[in-house]
Amino acid sequence: MNLISSSCLLLLRSFSRNIHRRNTHPFISRLYTEGSSQTTVELSKAQLQKLRVQEQRFKRRLHSVHRKFSVVPENSEFQGQHHVYFEDGKGIYRSPLGHDEQEMLEVFNADWGGGGYGTIQRVRLSPSETMLAVAVKKDHHEETRCMLVPLGGVIHCQKALLVLDNVLSFEWATDDVLYYSTQETLRCLCVFRLHLSDSDVETTLVYKEKDPEFFVEVSRSRDQRLVTINCSSKISSEVWFVDSKTPLSFPTLIQSRQPGLLYHVEHSDNYLFILANTGANQEYQLLRAPLASPTMPHWVPLFSAVPGTVIKDMELLQDLCVFTVKDSQCRLQIQTLSTQEPYQLNTHQLPHWACDLSPQRVGTVDRGSFGFLLSSPVHPPVRYLYSSREQKLSVTEDTTKYISLTEFNTTRLQAASQDGTMVPLTLLHMPALSELHKAPLLLHVYGAYGVDLNMAFSPEKRMLMEDGWALAYCHVRGGGERGLAWHRAGSVLQKRRGVEDLAACIQTLHHLGVSHPALTALTARSAGAVLAGALCNHNPQLLKAVILQAPFLDVLGTMQDPSLPLTIEERGEWGDPLIREHWDNIASYCPCHNIIPQLYPSMLITAYSEDHRVPLSGIMKYVERLKKAIQVCTTRDGVNARVPVVILDLQPGGDHFGPEDFHLSLNEVYKNSIIFILHLIRPNC
Repeated sequence: MNLISSSCLLLLRSFSRNIHRRNTHPFISRLYTEGSSQTTVELSKAQLQKLRVQEQRFKRRLHSVHRKFSVVPENSEFQGQHHVYFEDGKGIYRSPLGHDEQEMLEVFNADWGGGGYGTIQRVRLSPSETMLAVAVKKDHHEETRCMLVPLGGVIHCQKALLVLDNVLSFEWATDDVLYYSTQETLRCLCVFRLHLSDSDVETTLVYKEKDPEFFVEVSRSRDQRLVTINCSSKISSEVWFVDSKTPLSFPTLIQSRQPGLLYHVEHSDNYLFILANTGANQEYQLLRAPLASPTMPHWVPLFSAVPGTVIKDMELLQDLCVFTVKDSQCRLQIQTLSTQEPYQLNTHQLPHWACDLSPQRVGTVDRGSFGFLLSSPVHPPVRYLYSSREQKLSVTEDTTKYISLTEFNTTRLQAASQDGTMVPLTLLHMPALSELHKAPLLLHVYGAYGVDLNMAFSPEKRMLMEDGWALAYCHVRGGGERGLAWHRAGSVLQKRRGVEDLAACIQTLHHLGVSHPALTALTARSAGAVLAGALCNHNPQLLKAVILQAPFLDVLGTMQDPSLPLTIEERGEWGDPLIREHWDNIASYCPCHNIIPQLYPSMLITAYSEDHRVPLSGIMKYVERLKKAIQVCTTRDGVNARVPVVILDLQPGGDHFGPEDFHLSLNEVYKNSIIFILHLIRPNC
């Protein structure tokens, strides 16, 4: 048994994010002294010494800013019927409800799983709080396992009751019945039912997906009545459910899949509440159907978004639907709709700085309120609560009492793209807009899979802004900021639209007097690198530096190889090169296949040797071609100006989404910032 006081736990939580690493990373010397090609810049001893001084200064500031924001609210607490739980990434602790100052008991430790599985990914309490299911991720890989821990009585165990390998999603139907999906080579196709009894453990396959373009996961309705099996491709979906009143029954189909039909379900009082893209322009609207008659002919429309807004998410409370909505400039709103006649809609405005809304982890009991965190890349999270009983939105705690926030600006802009489409653009800055001409500019882009840009709080982004940087977030087509139609307008045959949107955003900012090309950097991760790489091929003069992490750069080569784990599943996003029209379209923008001899922006590319989502061979091919093109250009044209730097930082492991470990994550931030953002753009900082 391991007892930790709540004050000690808070201290450990803060310390776990604020580390003391060795002082000098070999990256700095290796970066500027290795290699013989013209794309590598050698620095003098004096320059290296200056860079190391900058390194130490930057690291001290980076540690300081992370300490400053180490105790901001986050989704690390959840509540059961009798206890409140706290999760810190490695362990889970609990104390009785109403006894905040009491000692907290450790009920789970990630080390119990052994085998290098060390970071908590998902936690689920059983309905009566007698069992705990926890998914832990293997260090430097995407493999996960689910560990089951009994919570009844006094907890003495230092190991899991049961360990399930390769489990991605899971939900309790009852205290002794768990449904879970398994993942093999990034494909999630099977769902199993685990039945725990006093004498035995019985595992049954309840669903197997036959279409490789679909991905399967398990979820649960907010009222805990239904366990749902959600089968989704890029263009359609279907949902099955198991009623927790009959947990050993086989799943019931709600509506069979149809091309173009996407839907998600919630449940309350024997009715299904369905969010489906059956609204105008194939956007989401809310419909309702009896649980006993769930098929599409019984779907009755209840609510569609107001023109100019799109529904981003929904939470179902006791008698109320709570919608997260974005308007045409990507401003967030909360809208509430009563689920009983007469249906009444209310809109709740959120602070102008709010860029990210993160629902808090759902407990096992309260359906009368909706808690969430509001933040922006430069504003720490603030916890809000909407109470359906009081019909009121309020801040639940004073989150400014320990943070002295300097005033900053959140400016919403629009850029006219090549075809006239207005593209939303969010600019975060300290000086007034009219004073940003000499400010360095860091651009962010993603534009794929209908996913919004990540705009959650980042202490290092806050630090850059306080140092005079302007931060721009380009909400280009292909992403999800403006709804499902926005995604369709930038996918498959329309993928080039996202590149045009990105160029328009940069040109608009420069035209407005925000920075200029010599002070402009662009950062992108994974599929966002497709747009960044394509932009560099067609408009390299717009940028000074580019930072790519786990980048997808060889779209054409990857999508022609069906043996890769995600190729077939991804055809709904990029197209199928076996179709000539699709091949021609991909070839027209693919970063790896459009490199020409010219002066490119300097690039730092971070890749992971065992990344199964983005083949390393495509990244290596891109880097080789890029260096050769720059060398041909500088040799042919006799360029005397500073030669672009192209660096491939190859890391071990398969952390496609970046390292979970805080030390390693902070080191990536350091490399990206001190080497590229600071040294290349502001060498005298």
